Amino acid sequence: MKKTIIFFSVILGTFAFESCTDLQEQILDETQATKLTDKQAADGIIAPVYARMPDLFTHTNYFALQEISTDEAILPYRGGTDWGDNGIYLAMHAHTYQSTDPNLRNTWNLILQGISRSITAINTLPTLNDPSTKTYLAEARAMRAYYNMLALDLYGVAFVKEDIGAVSKIIRGEEAFQYIKNELLAAEPNLETTVGPGRITKGGAWGLLARLYLNAAVYRDIYAANFTFKAEEMDKVIEYCDKIISSGQYQLSADYFSIFGDANHSNKELIFAMDQRADLNGHNRMAYFSLSGDQFPLPAYPNANGTDGPGITSDFYQTWVQEYAPLDPKADPRFYKENLSTYSNQADTCIAAENFNINRGILRGQQYGLIRKNGVFLKCPDGRMKVGKLFNDTRNRPTSPVVFTEKIDFTVAGSDYSTGYRVEKYEFSKKSVSGRNFGEADIVFIRLADIYMMRAEAKLRKSNDAAAALADVNIVRASRTATTPPPALKAMSLDILFRERGFEFYWEMLRRSDMIRFGKYEGTWTEKTNSDKQKRIFPIPQTAIDGASNLPGYLKQNPGY
Repeated sequence: MKKTIIFFSVILGTFAFESCTDLQEQILDETQATKLTDKQAADGIIAPVYARMPDLFTHTNYFALQEISTDEAILPYRGGTDWGDNGIYLAMHAHTYQSTDPNLRNTWNLILQGISRSITAINTLPTLNDPSTKTYLAEARAMRAYYNMLALDLYGVAFVKEDIGAVSKIIRGEEAFQYIKNELLAAEPNLETTVGPGRITKGGAWGLLARLYLNAAVYRDIYAANFTFKAEEMDKVIEYCDKIISSGQYQLSADYFSIFGDANHSNKELIFAMDQRADLNGHNRMAYFSLSGDQFPLPAYPNANGTDGPGITSDFYQTWVQEYAPLDPKADPRFYKENLSTYSNQADTCIAAENFNINRGILRGQQYGLIRKNGVFLKCPDGRMKVGKLFNDTRNRPTSPVVFTEKIDFTVAGSDYSTGYRVEKYEFSKKSVSGRNFGEADIVFIRLADIYMMRAEAKLRKSNDAAAALADVNIVRASRTATTPPPALKAMSLDILFRERGFEFYWEMLRRSDMIRFGKYEGTWTEKTNSDKQKRIFPIPQTAIDGASNLPGYLKQNPGY
């Protein structure tokens, strides 16, 4: 009888790096385990450190916390039948979230699993005699710091532990900031410059350090009426951004939407991202989440459709309108990309299957696409795909057109299936047989545009150097040359920079952290009036509090929950 070898206390099995980023899980039996070389064992030990990232960064975990809690995304109870989920998405947007929220619990658990797996790797890798262990050990340490940075940002806590069997020391505030900083600094010298997508590098560590220093004032005093941004910390932001820019390793993408396309794992703008190619079992759902249930992006798969999830708020949309009036916001190539000619010429009702691609960016108004009847796409007499106006057939409303409206809220009228402008920023994978799997585009954590923007912000916060900050922002704007780039800005301030970050990074899970740092999180927007500063961080899940109840005073709930 074969016995299964369990390498880690938090997983069943090990993983193998079939390539430098392949995180496919394999259960190894005892016979196989005895044949592993030290290199194979090292690969199997580092892979689990990254392996839960696809689950952490799904649409209902980290995305929900970072976007639906803000003025960018809202998810109503669609038609009174979909996305009710006991009101958790309404509460997330209205800032009435509670410690029993399952998305808060799942995100917490996945972060702590990441920390635990990192500690296991840190303890196990030194026992192996292979040159790769030096790099892997640095990666594990950097990833432990990154997971702790996420925990600090979301829940206000970080965890110090070196022995997997020991009880973690829980730290907050300045102590947590210093710990994460020191861990990243300790890991950075032994990280590689290039290891392929999906793993952390020197550039990734520099980007995390820049982000950490930029948010230090927030982490130090999360409930402050006004954050104090220290000049020396802003200097550090500039220093690490300079390192990345001057390295010459990264390049701003001429085509904005290629940053989020199926082939973005080779896009030079990405500094740190999660490898999600379909052959690695990529399954992010960023592309299908916001689309209508009657939008079918793939001619080969008549079951691959959207889910009528979140739309953008009118408040966020109006920031685009106000910036570009009297022009339409699509004057900015980051707002919209038309791939389907029917939108410009409604007479184009037939298109070859291989040429069919849905539009990208912020989608408004009447939607057009593949016409599906009785589970089959209609075709033109010449065999091409039939395209035309879409109706809510999947909702049993065949006479109700799919018209995305600016209005979206929690009223009956504002929460119908077609309300709200939708976001299709990430490309819908050509291999997604159901729409709910195979999100092939790598999820972006840090990219070069953010480095320029963070440097600009640091210059403003340190010495109000508006000219230098303006130059950095305009470098990013001018780089999008695949189409006509947005016009150069003529002035710069913190409010303008906040608006510009919204234009550049919408739907990228940065908005909540940005809103807190810029003092916007207690503001009022659609369906949100709560101004409680204690909502800046989320409640520690009740299950975690209950689980630690045998250690009195060990895990204290955040104030206000």
